[in-house]
Amino acid sequence: MSSSNKFAWTWTIKEEFLDEYVRMHGEPWQEIMEEHSKAGIRNYSIFQNGTQFFYCFECDDVEAAFAYIAGSEACGRWNAITSQMVQGSFDFQEAEPIKPLREVFFLK
Repeated sequence: MSSSNKFAWTWTIKEEFLDEYVRMHGEPWQEIMEEHSKAGIRNYSIFQNGTQFFYCFECDDVEAAFAYIAGSEACGRWNAITSQMVQGSFDFQEAEPIKPLREVFFLK
């Protein structure tokens, strides 16, 4: 099987922050959108199933994109807010702040 340049993971959002998390992503800051584009992230989608969220984007160099995001002042402010909403790690300084999902199927 060939693979794609997609990257995906899931997070669970704490129940008490669910509405705010959805609201923030329904009205994202323009600077956050620009920083993700500058990082090389494209076709980014987030899907919701109750408190579980599925994230998927395309990127040619995920490590470089995450390094760019980690160094972004705007993304740092956004992540300071949203990191408290997520169950588990959100720290880009940790070895695995996001546990990527293994791609098992790709239709070109």
